[in-house]
Amino acid sequence: MKKYLKLALAFSICTLLALSVSVLVIDKYVEQKGMEFIVGPNDVPKADAILVLGAYVSPDGTVSTMLNDRLIVAQEIFQMNKAEKLIVSGDHGRKDYDEVNAMKKFLMDRGISDQDIFMDHAGFSTYESLYRARDIFQVKKVIIVTQEYHLMRAVFIARELGIEAYGVASDKHDYGQVMGLYKVREIAARNKDFLMAKIIKPKPTYLGEAIPVFGDGRATDDK
Repeated sequence: MKKYLKLALAFSICTLLALSVSVLVIDKYVEQKGMEFIVGPNDVPKADAILVLGAYVSPDGTVSTMLNDRLIVAQEIFQMNKAEKLIVSGDHGRKDYDEVNAMKKFLMDRGISDQDIFMDHAGFSTYESLYRARDIFQVKKVIIVTQEYHLMRAVFIARELGIEAYGVASDKHDYGQVMGLYKVREIAARNKDFLMAKIIKPKPTYLGEAIPVFGDGRATDDK
């Protein structure tokens, strides 16, 4: 009996080690693939649109520091004429929480026309934001803006979905101890999105009629 217990324990340990190695290998793979296409604002090629990925917005509509930095960088790239349109993609799944209108207002307050800002109200995850950028907004070439730890995964997903994607990092501040937690969570997120983007490719929560990004962004305003 002891012999079988030892064998079972050894098998469990080997399985756990194999899974741990696999998780770390996938994490590094996604990181390296994404990093290949992360460039500075001056070097990023022109694209169909600049995609800003959402983050926390307070109840009064004030954007978080991380989202503020993403929007500022997107504004800078837009004003360099790297793209003619912006897509702000985030969570607007309920009436009392709205990332995308807050993001649009932030950009409009800084002089960008509402016609040039498209809102993706159903960007509930990075994967869904990129899937919808391709299928709803008809984007073929995109500049993605978010913090670098997140950007590598976003660019990886986009490229796996067939979008010619480039990333510009928006790390304008030291975000404090919370970054340690985000980076640990990112390991799990990279493994999940590796499976989603490379193998499973599920449809997002919502699709719908196409709203080509080459038109008028006001088509995405709340009705």
